Amino acid sequence: LYLLDTFLNILCELLISKQSRYNFLVSVAVEIAEIAMCIVLMYRFATMVTTLFFWLPIDIISYINWSKHKDEEDDELTMVRKLKGYQEVLVIVGIFVWTIVVGYFISGLDIATDFYTNKTLETWIIYIDACASAVGIANGLFIFFRLREQWIAWYICAALEAIINILSGQYVLLILKLGYFTNTTYGYIKWTKYIREHQKTNEKLSLF
Repeated sequence: LYLLDTFLNILCELLISKQSRYNFLVSVAVEIAEIAMCIVLMYRFATMVTTLFFWLPIDIISYINWSKHKDEEDDELTMVRKLKGYQEVLVIVGIFVWTIVVGYFISGLDIATDFYTNKTLETWIIYIDACASAVGIANGLFIFFRLREQWIAWYICAALEAIINILSGQYVLLILKLGYFTNTTYGYIKWTKYIREHQKTNEKLSLF
């Protein structure tokens, strides 16, 4: 599952960087693999619930939305745009509130698992997981609305995931994070270049 998750995630992000709507088809397989890992290991329940009830539906809806916004010159590309300043502030506040509320709720549950070595470590991972799930939701919405800020969310989410992987001894998944950072840098540069070249067109674009 680790290896499958690593390969599919990197492929998915690469397709996103190329503004391809087909990334969402690969993403569905990613979500299934990650849900399976959470069930097998009996851990990271915030991520599992977020994946099941948010990521799977948003993948399907996003594929439909991206299909409606094909580039006029190349229909394999999807038109993309960026957020405004006040919108970024609202997203940050939402992530902070989600992390505190969800982290507090899950840390209070008595879930039997032998995956963690002590309660303090488990609590830390729960809050980091809650934050990662919040950033993941923001990322999913950014991708749905074709916003460049999804690459910043990828950076943050990958860093949080790397911390969890190290604390949990899942070192093989660090290969995935290296792929994330590489693809994210490429994707951010590519989307930024596209937005600059199509600035006048993007100002007229609707989000849906």
